[in-house]
Amino acid sequence: MRTTANRLRLRAGVFCLALTFAAGVGIAAAQAKVLAKVNGVEITDQDLEIARDDLAGNLPPQLQGAERDKALLDNLIVALVVAQKAEADKMASGPEFERKMAYMKEKLLTELYLGKIAKEAATDANIQKTYDEVAKSQKPEPEVHARHILVESEDDAKKAAARVKGGEDFAKVATELSKDPGAKGGDLGWFTKDRMVPEFADAAFKLEPGQISDPVKSQFGWHVIKVEEKRTKEFPKLDQVRDQVARYVMQKAEGDAVIKLRDSAKIERFDEPAPAPAAKDAAPAAKDAAPKK
Repeated sequence: MRTTANRLRLRAGVFCLALTFAAGVGIAAAQAKVLAKVNGVEITDQDLEIARDDLAGNLPPQLQGAERDKALLDNLIVALVVAQKAEADKMASGPEFERKMAYMKEKLLTELYLGKIAKEAATDANIQKTYDEVAKSQKPEPEVHARHILVESEDDAKKAAARVKGGEDFAKVATELSKDPGAKGGDLGWFTKDRMVPEFADAAFKLEPGQISDPVKSQFGWHVIKVEEKRTKEFPKLDQVRDQVARYVMQKAEGDAVIKLRDSAKIERFDEPAPAPAAKDAAPAAKDAAPKK
C-alpha cells in the first residue's frame, strides 16, 4: 500500500491545481460527507469521486473497493497539504500560476462540455439507429472451421494426406507432422475467406464438412486441409456490442461538435514557418550570358 500511495503522490501537482481552483470558485456540496480535514479544510466524498474519475486508468487493477478509496484519499490529503503550503508561500499568484490556472480551466471546461455532448448523444434511439445502419451494411459471409497439416514438401504433404484419408485421426497426424506451432492439432478455428492466403482459402471453401483436400501449395509450404464445419457469419446482436456502439456514438458526437466549433471560430495561427521567397527569374539565355567578342 505504501508503494501505491507513493505512486499516487506523483499526481499531487495536478490535484493541487484542481483543489486550488475548486476553493477559489467556492464549490460546496450541501449533502457531501466529510472524509478528512487538513488544517480545517474539508475533503468530501464528492472530492473523492472526482479523484476516482481522474485516476481511473492510473491505479493498479487489483486495487479495488475500500483499499482503492483509501489510496485516493491519501493522495487528496497529500495534495491539499502541499497546496496549502504553496499558497502560504504566495505561489498562488503571478503570471506562471495564472497561465497554468487558465490551462487547467480550459481543460476542465473542454472535458465537461464534451462529456455533456457525449451523454446527450448516447440515447437508446441513437445507439439503435447506429447499430441498424452498420448491421444493414454488413453482408452475411460464409465461414469455415478447418484444420491443416503444414509441411515443407509436396512429397511430405502427399504422405500426410494418405494417412488421414486412410482413417488416421487428423489432429493426431497434425500434432506429429505440422510445422504450424500456432494451430494445436492443426485447428485454425473459424475464419472467413479473406483471412487466409488465396490458395489456401480457395481450397478450403470448396470442401464440404468432413472432406480432406489434396496437397495445396502456398507461400508458407504445403498444406493438407480438413473442413470440420461451415456456417454463415452473422452480424452480432445489439446486446453483444452495445458498449462498442455507445462508445462510437459518443466519440462521433464529440468529434462532430469539435469540428463544428472549430469551423465557426476565427482562428489565426502564427506558428507556421514563413513562406519561402519566390524563385528568382530564370537565368538569362545562353546567348545573352555569353561574353561579347
